[in-house]
Amino acid sequence: METKSKFLKVNCSKCKNEQIIFNKAASRVKCLVCGAELAEPKASKAKIKAKVSQVF
Repeated sequence: METKSKFLKVNCSKCKNEQIIFNKAASRVKCLVCGAELAEPKASKAKIKAKVSQVF
């Protein structure tokens, strides 16, 4: 059985920082460099606001 939750490598749209986030984040995820919002929680998955470059 494969899990449906994944980790995502995203690029911040403001500063281009690469960061790894969880696709089912329960709280707002901000860029560690500039503070821009990368993801916000929704019903079961997070709404990703950054460009996804890789899925783990």
